Amino acid sequence: MTSQDRSTPPQQQYAERSYRSPAALAGGALLLLLGLWLGGDALLRGDAHTRLTALFALLLGVPLVTAFTLRPLVRAGEDRLTVRNPFRTITLPWDAVEGLRAGYSTEVITGDGTYQLWAIPVSLRQRKKAGRQATRGTAPPTRFGPHADAGPVPRAMADQALDELREVKERATRRENPEPQGEPVVRWSYPVLAPIVAGAVGLAVMIAV
Repeated sequence: MTSQDRSTPPQQQYAERSYRSPAALAGGALLLLLGLWLGGDALLRGDAHTRLTALFALLLGVPLVTAFTLRPLVRAGEDRLTVRNPFRTITLPWDAVEGLRAGYSTEVITGDGTYQLWAIPVSLRQRKKAGRQATRGTAPPTRFGPHADAGPVPRAMADQALDELREVKERATRRENPEPQGEPVVRWSYPVLAPIVAGAVGLAVMIAV
């Protein structure tokens, strides 16, 4: 090994990976367009009471739809797993992750508790379809997992994504001289929660009047 090789810092071998639900993104965009169209029409054409009601409804509905459809994200980096759920963001060093599982929902297990992965929904329909394909011996190419290029037994997308996350965790725990990663951190998303609460209170008042 040359002196230049010794002085060159090791390059990151694996890019950061992100997971989101395409169905949730599409559904959320459609709901937001519909809500803005109806709410905008009420704001433009309605009387004072209708306008205020529409305003509070939008204040409640837009961040609520955004929280459950556009916001969820799972990001797997070299050092940590970041889980962005509707109202919380959980940052987990890989050494704090004890396991990943997919039952009726996908979950990450830690010593402090279990957190759902909203961005990776479980589809029982996909699982049944994958099971039928495996029984027939027809395995389509998969995009995730340890044998993505070799055409493994078909798996549902959620199961494939968890296989890939387990690989990232395994690589992280096998690294030599890993840097200190800190403790798990859970943060509430107050910019999402505040308008939802304000909209709900305002809408309740307008309905009661």
